[in-house]
Amino acid sequence: MPSVEDPAVFKSAWIQGLVSSYSRLVAPVPDAYGVMSAHAPERGRVSVVIGGGCGHYPAFAGLVGPGLADAAVVGDVFTSPSAEQVYRTANAVDGGAGVFFGYGNYSGDVMHFGLAARRLAAEGVDSRTVLVTDDVASGSAQESAQRRGVAGGFFVFRIAAAAAARGYDLDGVARVAARANAMTRTFGAAFGGCTLPGQNEPLFTVPEGTMELGLGIHGESGLRRVPAQDPAGLADTLVDTLLPELPHAGSRRAAVLLNGLGQTPYEDLFVCYERVHRRLAEAGIAAHRPEVGEFVTSLDMAGLSLSLMVLDDELADLYSEPCQSPAFTMAPIAEPAVPRSRPAPRPGAGTASGPAHTAATAPTPDGGVAAEALAAALAAVESHEQELGRLDAVAGDGDHGQGIVRGLRAAAAAARTSGPGDSAEASGRALLLAGTALADAAGGASGALYGLLLTEIGGGLAAAGPVPVTAKLLSPSVEAAFEAVCELGGGTVGEKTMLDALAPFRGTLVEHAAAGAPLAAAWTAAAVAATDAARATADMPARRGRAARLGERGRGHADPGATSLALMASAAADVLNARCATADSDAESR
Repeated sequence: MPSVEDPAVFKSAWIQGLVSSYSRLVAPVPDAYGVMSAHAPERGRVSVVIGGGCGHYPAFAGLVGPGLADAAVVGDVFTSPSAEQVYRTANAVDGGAGVFFGYGNYSGDVMHFGLAARRLAAEGVDSRTVLVTDDVASGSAQESAQRRGVAGGFFVFRIAAAAAARGYDLDGVARVAARANAMTRTFGAAFGGCTLPGQNEPLFTVPEGTMELGLGIHGESGLRRVPAQDPAGLADTLVDTLLPELPHAGSRRAAVLLNGLGQTPYEDLFVCYERVHRRLAEAGIAAHRPEVGEFVTSLDMAGLSLSLMVLDDELADLYSEPCQSPAFTMAPIAEPAVPRSRPAPRPGAGTASGPAHTAATAPTPDGGVAAEALAAALAAVESHEQELGRLDAVAGDGDHGQGIVRGLRAAAAAARTSGPGDSAEASGRALLLAGTALADAAGGASGALYGLLLTEIGGGLAAAGPVPVTAKLLSPSVEAAFEAVCELGGGTVGEKTMLDALAPFRGTLVEHAAAGAPLAAAWTAAAVAATDAARATADMPARRGRAARLGERGRGHADPGATSLALMASAAADVLNARCATADSDAESR
């Protein structure tokens, strides 16, 4: 697709598109070219502000959201944002605990961010800055502070934001960010130059059969031109360049980022990464949560870069913190609760004669209310598995019941590994784990939609911190989840899908929350609305998916997705009401 012809409107156009499409996560910075988290400012917490010129998406604006940066200030293509823009952006997200600035080591950025920091200081706002200097091609090891920042900035921003989310003070955030930068090295290669908006020719060309090593991310050519290599050969070049550069920190593990620059096929990146992974293992370095994809691009440049961050225990712990942004989301990964070898199912388990009392459904002290609600939802769906299959068989392959049971088993087990606690943060963590596990185990469209539903709600709750879950706190996350499911599935209400139950559930919950209803009462009312709506789908003709071909003949059968959602919502309502009854009884006994 051709780029915007007028470079004067390029920046404002794509920023507006970003905040419009991801309004559940980010918002525009008032009166500035910047993007801020929908949750910012957070009072009493250090605010993390990153930024630089545009043309690098997902850096920087795509890395804003809960657990990542609070804001990104955006300059013109490959150009530093002005001090005024930096100042306005920082002011918009300042929560009173100071501002951390992270950006690449480029003269324009250094000057403008520095001027903004001075102005903030004059107004009583403390700040700290860490310059990203990861590019080994831009300076000697003896003068590493003079190097420029490239894709390794992703690691620095992740660590700083995780520390801020955990409540580190300003000096603490700066300390771990500086440590991350000191432990990070990057080297890259290009196969073709990029083209600026409004231009017809790339900034540089690479002759066929060659490639440039040591490229920058501002459209610069590399340090030297060499014969082109296949992905495995290029992996050897990248690893051989970085290994001697790695700091000797007594650690044998590293975070790994194989970054595409804008035009490199993901399949090629994966082929390259397989060799990178093997070479690192041979060198005795364990890859910690490796990432492969586009993180810091250079418009449409063809090329890639490899970044390694040597990890100590603190950095590894912070790097694994959950986060959510338009371009990157990380859910926590727990160790398997049981050995990977699975015992054979007991006779009769999971049949229509009753719920199977597996580890996922049995009462357990592990996990909080989210885990308990998911176990109850599993039991409810298991008891209706054949009915759900029968409804799905009207127009489909009849596997909806099996798939949802399979997904909920995995979800309930995953939620129990998140640890105890009923706070928003603990419940959100459990739902993030559960959603990922459900989507993985269930597969298919329903698995993806239910997985997204749980992770979206979980992400919103996790970002709220260690506070009680109330109907008012929960309702924005449910609204965001509804919008995300609509976007992913491409459906609308009235087409005889799960949305026909999810929409009234969302609307009723939001309505009761706004009226000040307690969580259990609001959820119960929403579950009743979802159940009524699911039953009403029997009178609707299908207008989406395979069932749509039946037309009016599809009447008389409720939608399986709407039915399973209503079952799960009702089971969760029973858990919430039981907990309320227990709490009331305990209060009376005291």
